[in-house]
Amino acid sequence: MYIKVRRIDGKGEAIITISKLTRVEDLKREIEKELNAEAGSQRLFFRGKQLENGYKLYDYNVNLNDVIQLMVKIRLDDTENKATSSNGDSTEESENIGKSVEEDKVEEDTELIEAESLYYKIGDAIDCLDQEHHGAWFEAIVQKIFKQEAELIYKVRWEFDDKISPFNVPETSIRPRARRLLPFDELSIGQKVMINYNVEDPKEIGLWYDFTISKLEKRRRLEELTGVLHIGSDNELENLKVNSRGEVYAIESPKLLVERSAEDEEFMISNGKRRRIAATCTSCMDNPQRKCRECGCKICAGKEEEHNLLLCDECNLAYHLGCLDPPLSKIPEEDYWYCPECKNDENEIVKAGDKLKESKKKSIAQSNDLPKRDWGKGMACVGRTRECSIVPPNHRGPIPGVEVGTCWMFRVQVSETGVHRPHIAGIHGRETDCAYSLVLSGGYEDDIDYGDEFIYTGSGGRDLSGNKRTAGQSCDQTLTRMNKALAVNCNAKVNAKDGATAENWKGGIPVRVVRNFKLAKHSKYAPREGNRYDGIYKVVRYYPDVGKSGFRVWKYMLRRDDPAPAPWTEEGKERIASLGLKLLYPDGYLEAMKKNNHSSGKKRPADPEDIVATSAKGKKSKFKKLKQKTYKLEDKLMSLIKEDHLNAKLWDECCTAISDGKSVFMEHVIDRFLCACCLEIVCNPVTVPCAHNICLSCLKRSFSSGVYSCPSCRHKLDKNYKMEVNRPLSAVLLQLYPGYGSGR
Repeated sequence: MYIKVRRIDGKGEAIITISKLTRVEDLKREIEKELNAEAGSQRLFFRGKQLENGYKLYDYNVNLNDVIQLMVKIRLDDTENKATSSNGDSTEESENIGKSVEEDKVEEDTELIEAESLYYKIGDAIDCLDQEHHGAWFEAIVQKIFKQEAELIYKVRWEFDDKISPFNVPETSIRPRARRLLPFDELSIGQKVMINYNVEDPKEIGLWYDFTISKLEKRRRLEELTGVLHIGSDNELENLKVNSRGEVYAIESPKLLVERSAEDEEFMISNGKRRRIAATCTSCMDNPQRKCRECGCKICAGKEEEHNLLLCDECNLAYHLGCLDPPLSKIPEEDYWYCPECKNDENEIVKAGDKLKESKKKSIAQSNDLPKRDWGKGMACVGRTRECSIVPPNHRGPIPGVEVGTCWMFRVQVSETGVHRPHIAGIHGRETDCAYSLVLSGGYEDDIDYGDEFIYTGSGGRDLSGNKRTAGQSCDQTLTRMNKALAVNCNAKVNAKDGATAENWKGGIPVRVVRNFKLAKHSKYAPREGNRYDGIYKVVRYYPDVGKSGFRVWKYMLRRDDPAPAPWTEEGKERIASLGLKLLYPDGYLEAMKKNNHSSGKKRPADPEDIVATSAKGKKSKFKKLKQKTYKLEDKLMSLIKEDHLNAKLWDECCTAISDGKSVFMEHVIDRFLCACCLEIVCNPVTVPCAHNICLSCLKRSFSSGVYSCPSCRHKLDKNYKMEVNRPLSAVLLQLYPGYGSGR
């Protein structure tokens, strides 16, 4: 495989062909040859981790075309020389900066003067809005009243939380303590009340928020309110359904002090009872007398000496200074502190994250007991770099957007497009469902290929122990697993003894067929290079037989049933030329091969324009090369595109790529009509005023979360924005990718 090494300072980049089992120190030596950076001064980073000597690339999950960042250490003597030459200037500059900061610092707080309020007095029990953290109302006590310019400021303290010091709030953030529970029958539409709600888990007890009722519904065992939940003073959750649980408080209006009655004075004195809220610690339910390792010391579980509890900045658990090993005498001065369990070796990892754990993969890669076998630098063991999300894995029939005659250089690319998902197996299917695709690669001596029809040998009956990919037949095959899955595709009842023949073979379940270039030694219909998608086939019959090896094998006769002409026919070749289909390579592959061939003195292989078959003798067919035709959009498709006036600019950009072939045109369409939320082709697209396209379901989900803006550019949308599907755009995408929405 090949990877990219890029300097962090942007001064160089190299493509290196390497094996997954290459050690980091060996990689550094390769980098030294390419980028002239000494191996001892290199620091390599990949996905937040620093690559350390002694490990292999396999341990860090480095895959095909991944980018490794290179930082080159600067020699100390060079930095000292630079520091000496600029020491005077930097000192003077820092002094000037310090002076300017002191001069620019302005005292914003004006003097607070004690004052009196018309509605509240010191000692009153109130509800205070926690605007900074939760946006909910908590019980508080007024301690002092000040006047700042023309505004009254109240110094309050939380009644049931002594850990937080008193703080100042404006008069708009306080109100008389709620004391009256409202029966369900007294509630009315449009009324604003205070209810308990848990934003993260609505079924659990939460905090107290204001709620405006828009609908009331009473059932046998459920009293449900629908309306708007007010979180703080600027956030709202609309169309929220809440179970009242019989806990709905009336919001009290402030009264003038001179109008207070004796009963009002009594209510403004705290009774010491707290409204029910969600416990901060679910282990001890906030019981101060109960030992708990979640909210107390992780080691001794004690909650005493809170001033000596040190919080870990990673796991947020607390530790007594004296319980640590070794114990600490004072709070550390560092900005961040990590407990012994969370602290990572700074040489192993760049920032907080996963360590290299002992795993099965690592033991295989590093075990000294096993033979030291390298997997080589080829493409056979690379993993997928992307996943097909257009259709589900059990999709039957063609893949939307993949044309008959499309050819990929490697099997992993076929897997990424969803045409045939397994990397090695010849049949993809489920025994309880059916077979979805298969690959003809000439691995079985009993296979016979006639082009539009072929005899396919089932799987199994071979000893593949020792990590072998292929072997001779060593026992009988059975009609189980993938063999049974392929038998289900036949339009006949499954017969595990004698097989079956389809009464109407076209009524069978479709199978996608891919031919591999290795098939050329047995068939003249194989592609010259890579793997070619040849369309849909149906199983005509399947039956047991004695193979050339002398063992029993299951054979399947498949016949082509695809409207597109076969790639080896003259019509198929002309169609491939008109669509501009060429052999597809993985990202960065041609660049890597060009570099390798240049360094080794080899000639670069010609760009394969001919993706049709070669004969078993290696002679090229009569369809050797056809002059490439310019791909043209169908008239129906072009008229649909013209109807999409809202995306005229995007379609103009896509149409510029038509001359490069259909595959390039389709890539342009995918890039420009990708939903910013689900990162897939927009389904039931809504074109918002800022000209971005979002899936209807994604936009509804965004609105239900209280986000009223475009997910792409944050352009503000009205809360009552009418979401209308862009029908012309939807019609075009369905024409290009038939049935692509079925995989959602």
